Amino acid sequence: MARDAERIAGPGALGALSALHGGSDTIAAIATPPGRGALAIVRISGAKADEVAGRLVDAWPSAPRVATLATIRDPATRDVLDQALVTRFEEGRSFTGEPMVEISTHGGFVTSALVLGALLAAGARQAAPGEFTRRAVANGKLTLTQGEAIGDVIDATSRAAQRVALATLDGGLARRVLSLRDALLDVEALIAYDIDFPEEDDGPVAPARVAEAVARVAGMLDALLATAPAGELVREGAVVVLAGPPNAGKSSLFNALLGQARALVTPIPGTTRDAIEAVVDARSWPLRLVDTAGLRETNDPLERLGIEVSERYLARAQVVLACAERETEIVATHARIAAVTAAPVIDVATKRDRSDAPPLPADSTAVEVSAETGAGLDALLGRIEDTLASALGAPTFDAPVVTRARHLVALRAAREELRAFATAWAESALPAPVMAVHLRSAVGALEELIGVVDTEDVLDRVFRSFCVGK
Repeated sequence: MARDAERIAGPGALGALSALHGGSDTIAAIATPPGRGALAIVRISGAKADEVAGRLVDAWPSAPRVATLATIRDPATRDVLDQALVTRFEEGRSFTGEPMVEISTHGGFVTSALVLGALLAAGARQAAPGEFTRRAVANGKLTLTQGEAIGDVIDATSRAAQRVALATLDGGLARRVLSLRDALLDVEALIAYDIDFPEEDDGPVAPARVAEAVARVAGMLDALLATAPAGELVREGAVVVLAGPPNAGKSSLFNALLGQARALVTPIPGTTRDAIEAVVDARSWPLRLVDTAGLRETNDPLERLGIEVSERYLARAQVVLACAERETEIVATHARIAAVTAAPVIDVATKRDRSDAPPLPADSTAVEVSAETGAGLDALLGRIEDTLASALGAPTFDAPVVTRARHLVALRAAREELRAFATAWAESALPAPVMAVHLRSAVGALEELIGVVDTEDVLDRVFRSFCVGK
């Protein structure tokens, strides 16, 4: 990961950013959640990390990256705060790229807080949220997308989201954007060569050569942009709406699928007045289940508002479950749902554990389920996943996926600039130096995405690629 980051940004490319945000300070923070636990980790990073931590530690580690048992003392009173494992990391070989020390204390609220307080008294500054990762990016240890991926791994609510975040943390997205940037710089180099060295042995660059290169980059950009819908599903979950008449067993089914009580279950019709959401970690896509108000005609203003909320969810659903007990109700519910959504609808026959459950016709495609016994739930989840796969394709985690709005905005900006250049180039409407501004803007959008601050790559490529001045 560090090699990818250094190739993309370089250790010095974002150095100014580090200094701008207090990068010379030595910062400290508790790196583990507060509360009762076996261990807590207090982290210190910065030029004076060894000096500050050394004021507390009475058995300083003799070698870097070797955990050493030490007594931690208050630097002012020399009172013992804890016995802990201390590990130091050298500059350039730590997470942040700076000298860094980690102190693994006993868990709980008090001990780690006392150690942190002692570090702050010894000269460290309380780290801001995300500041360790920010320094890792600023010092070229991570790209900006990799830094964001750390947060995505932590915030992941499904296996799919975690796998995509790990792939981004491994540098997959950064490498893809880097290849796009390199391809754009190659096009810039062609135009720069044609502008500045038209009399060289190779002669003028053929316009078709530039057009073909631009078309290749545009295809690469379009392919990456095409992953955005899948990325949104991975991050937010595919919206699966449970809809049907009041008292059809939607809330019970919602709870059964979720595996824990989240909705109020009652035999009184019209209980659910608003939508309730929860994410289920299914085998492929995460599923954002939505329990909605019962669909029926009503004069109750409050219930009508709940039904309007249901209809809004139906309009943006990826899959809808048409829930009812009887075949006639299932058919009527399916028709009503189809009138307000283009999403595929799965018919679900609920409450099939009841002795008086009406039989379904032989040609019925409804999935029979019981929230009480759990019968049919696996089959229903399988039908949902098959339906999503038919509509969206099977999820893939091997290739980079765009999951953040910031990435999408940057890629779209680069694509628009490339489109503007291609149009101007095809029409020969502007001088080449003016058209090249679109390429520079496209490169800038990609550089903003991965956190690059660099403007000299084009000249380097011109001289290396074309042997100018031979």
